[in-house]
Amino acid sequence: MNEDWNEFDSISPYSDEEAVAALGKLADHPVVSEVSKSLFPKEKEDYLKNVLKNIKSIDEFQTLVMARAVSWVLDHTAHNFSYDGIANFKKINGRFLALSNHRDIILDPAITQVVLYQNGMQTTEIAVGSNLLSNPYVEALIRSNRMIKVIRGINARSLYLSSQLLSKYIRTCITSGKSSIWIAQREGRTKNGIDTTEQGLLKMLDMSGTKDFTSNFEELNIIPLSISYEYEPCDIMKAREQLISRTQKYVKAPKEDLISIMTGIQQQKGNIHLNIGEPLTHDEIQEASNCTKNDRYQAIRHAVDIRVIEGYKLWKTNYIAYDLLNHSYKYSRLYSPADVESFTSYIEQQLDKVEKSLNRSDLREILLGIYSNPVSEKEKLAASKA
Repeated sequence: MNEDWNEFDSISPYSDEEAVAALGKLADHPVVSEVSKSLFPKEKEDYLKNVLKNIKSIDEFQTLVMARAVSWVLDHTAHNFSYDGIANFKKINGRFLALSNHRDIILDPAITQVVLYQNGMQTTEIAVGSNLLSNPYVEALIRSNRMIKVIRGINARSLYLSSQLLSKYIRTCITSGKSSIWIAQREGRTKNGIDTTEQGLLKMLDMSGTKDFTSNFEELNIIPLSISYEYEPCDIMKAREQLISRTQKYVKAPKEDLISIMTGIQQQKGNIHLNIGEPLTHDEIQEASNCTKNDRYQAIRHAVDIRVIEGYKLWKTNYIAYDLLNHSYKYSRLYSPADVESFTSYIEQQLDKVEKSLNRSDLREILLGIYSNPVSEKEKLAASKA
């Protein structure tokens, strides 16, 4: 990599050489043989260890290990995986910024990579919070998988400087043709089922722009993505956090992020769908530029959010939760009594997984809200267009 990239060393993914060294060390971790048995059951127990020891590049690692690992997760924890809109990636002449809703820490970007890989396209670099890199083995795995480090938990001055650097890195990657980028539309996962783009993220992206507002956003080639799970990864954990947050500041337990990662991977997710939206158009960005100050970012946010909401695929679980919460039969034509029985049984099983001291009625309402809110968001969008 040429010298111009040196300023990004603190946040950029590993180079091929760094990844080879990190994966070689990771290969000796005891858990590797267990993972190997699960992902590669027809191979010898030391298969994955030997692969990691002999990896020569990040591309090779993604092909030999990650693509197979994500495919295994989809085969074993999803009923069916589908996607649409792949042609929208190909509308971009050059690299792009995939701006995605965020429901699962690892799977949202990982599934996107598999779709790109299966369609013969270059995988993206992926922006990930530094809070996930506290474990050296996780860091080795993540940074060897084209992960950009987004610094979290720092003071305001440091955050400003860090945001400047991240913004410049993302823009330089895209405009130079080095790589496309995947980034979530907000910091952290959506906990309540309502997907919205954070204005602060858009301001961060604009920080590195050296031209006018329209040109700054147009050269990022923004493509909104919307991923939807029939059974929300970590749903009861998200509901629990929301309930506790009503009365006190929620403090994560040690290794909670790691537990969320493993739960998201292992939990049964039913059907999964990824929608690749239309790229933001020149006219939309130009129209936003005609607004004043923060309204400009709100206009971009609105354009992204519309695509995410429209692209979100609703499942029976969403419609059932909506009707249960609203004591209605509005969507009853879309599911059967057996579907209701199955879903309500699932909800009660999830409620049993957390401490009994939490108010079960409130927790149930929050949990159902995670599933019903996407229906409400589509209704609001339809009403706004009427």
